[in-house]
Amino acid sequence: MRRIILLIIVLGVMANYSLGQADAHFSLFEYSENAYNPGAAGANNAMCVTSTHRQQWVGYGPDKGAGRPITTLFSFDMPINAINSGIGLGITQDIIGFQTDLYIKLNYAYRLKLDFGTLGLGLGLGAINRQIDPDPGWQTQGSINGGSVYLDPAIPHMGSVIVFDLNFGATLIGDKYWAGLAFTHLTSPKVSFSNEVPSKLPLHIYLMGGYNYSLPNPSFDLLLSGIVQSDRVTRAEFQLNAKLLYNKRFWGGVSYRFTEAIVPMVGLHLVNGISVAYSYDIGLSGIGSYGSHEIMLRYCFDISRSPTPTTSKTVRRL
Repeated sequence: MRRIILLIIVLGVMANYSLGQADAHFSLFEYSENAYNPGAAGANNAMCVTSTHRQQWVGYGPDKGAGRPITTLFSFDMPINAINSGIGLGITQDIIGFQTDLYIKLNYAYRLKLDFGTLGLGLGLGAINRQIDPDPGWQTQGSINGGSVYLDPAIPHMGSVIVFDLNFGATLIGDKYWAGLAFTHLTSPKVSFSNEVPSKLPLHIYLMGGYNYSLPNPSFDLLLSGIVQSDRVTRAEFQLNAKLLYNKRFWGGVSYRFTEAIVPMVGLHLVNGISVAYSYDIGLSGIGSYGSHEIMLRYCFDISRSPTPTTSKTVRRL
């Protein structure tokens, strides 16, 4: 119980002294860690393929919500026990308005076994492809004397830019707890289109952790976790999750993202190594009141013994 209190205090202090985040958000962040923390590569001690899809602010705006954020994540990771390492791949498509970002990241983590857990130190190399296409929504092009011209040079025009990215992360995993610290966009890569002032992707900081508390009834476990995301410029995003796990298979819970949303969530771990989860954001104010759907599908199997799918009972998978 003291570890739970300490985790809450640390996350609370981090929230007070952080300022914000701008990367894609996932309510089911425990399953999406490979997208932003290279130190999590191989942390499940199994080969895992994960896909997460998020539809944000459903119904907001004209045309049934056209232009609202839509994020899709695909990730793969596995341990390489012979060299105490893990590798991973993360592909994220983030669409908002006329902008589409495609992130491709390759992660490597060195995993060091300690008396109190396993420490993973990881480095991620990646590329970001940013595309903009304001037509036909903004009608940036017109015709004068039969020739095509831009109606307003101040409005961004169609374009595509690729920049390289660098990330660093660390994880610590014990029998009952896990924790992680990650830094993305370490080089603050510049994104520039023609007729535009270059913009930077700012350094992002992620602090996360969780604890598995065994209840008196052995059929139930209480899973607590939290995350703070900040870009040191805008307001931090601070989220706490509480889940009740039954028989290591079924779980249901609720998450609170401070001042923004309450998030009911459910999940199921099948015996063949497949896990599914769903969450729904109930917005507390502003455009977030339209709600957001998120669904996750994961397949894992233990490569150290046989290719037969298995179900892990570690807190990293729950």
